[in-house]
Amino acid sequence: MLPIANDTLAKRNALVLSLAQAFSGANPAIVVSLGGLVGQALVTDKQFATLPISLFNLGLALGTIPAAMLMRGVGRRTGYVFAGAIGVVAGCLAAFGIATASFLIFCIGTTIAGFWGSFTQSYRFAVTDSASESFKARAISWVMIGGLAAAVIGPQTVIWTRDLIVTAPFAGAFLAQSLLALMTITVVAFLRAPPVATQAQSGGRPLREIIAQPRFIMAVTSGLVSASLMTFVMTAAPLAMIGCGHSVSTAALGIQWHVLAMYGPSFFTGRLIQRFGKEWVTAAGLLLIAVSAAVGLSGLTTAHFWGALILLGIGWNFGFIGATALVTDCYRPEERARVQAINDFLVFGSVALASFSSGNLLSTEGWGTLNLLVFPPVIVALGLIAWQSKKSSVAAA
Repeated sequence: MLPIANDTLAKRNALVLSLAQAFSGANPAIVVSLGGLVGQALVTDKQFATLPISLFNLGLALGTIPAAMLMRGVGRRTGYVFAGAIGVVAGCLAAFGIATASFLIFCIGTTIAGFWGSFTQSYRFAVTDSASESFKARAISWVMIGGLAAAVIGPQTVIWTRDLIVTAPFAGAFLAQSLLALMTITVVAFLRAPPVATQAQSGGRPLREIIAQPRFIMAVTSGLVSASLMTFVMTAAPLAMIGCGHSVSTAALGIQWHVLAMYGPSFFTGRLIQRFGKEWVTAAGLLLIAVSAAVGLSGLTTAHFWGALILLGIGWNFGFIGATALVTDCYRPEERARVQAINDFLVFGSVALASFSSGNLLSTEGWGTLNLLVFPPVIVALGLIAWQSKKSSVAAA
């Protein structure tokens, strides 16, 4: 199905998916804000405190390919409705795990929440299905704007509902997570994107040929570094803040500012990409992630933690949206389902690994070492962008 010339359908779907992002995007904010704290309360060995967050990211990574296959068969809308139902189950299970003091059940709940998240992550690709080439970057940004509302909804849900059930602290927040999933189902029912099932079921280049493209390698590496480093630092930040004497509310608000910074720039990221190019915006995001680590190393006050998290969020926005736009250059219409799935599997697989290592490194090496480890991956990703930019300049000459 070809995109409508004036992008009317793409704009409509961008608004629908942006609203869906507002509700479903609160899902990771709730898990990240509370996963480590609940883990500390339920598990004896504190090195496993952030395991629920790590399992969330593992579920997200493992769900990317099944999510793409399902939506290729039944279409985007049906797939997203199914994902919302998964979200309802996830929140109820996590709340039940807290109420029964079962770390295992709580972890199962956060893992299933990750499966829900694997569908949500594809919103940014879904909106490009009916968009013209010139509107793709802006369409992605429109969807990501929904994360601004999620940045408020997620942490505020934690603050308002964490003590709702007196005998099971934090269980109320996960029941609220289920309610948000129900609201997401209502919104995605209005999606009218061309179903993936109508695309060519075969044809296109072999996957190994597509992923061997230098531009694809650069795009995936940039997205992988942006997303994994953001998770690496964000997972540990609430526990690090509390370990330094800050309150739970301070930690939750720090995550709120971080998520606001993740999605706030989306109002203009698409236009920046149109003006300066995908590579430059992606590189700027990677540099901001490095700056956030430098701020994290410079002190342990609330201002230092919040400042580092805000810069980390802005850096993720530029790096992740820029990398997503770069990936869309690397496939043909009949190849998009496979390429989007492998991209997200690689990106969120690295996110899961970063999340698993984050809690252990914070426990054994400390907040300073964790921030120092940000710099090498950033240097590698920037090197690939510089190499590709140089090759493009030589080819153009």
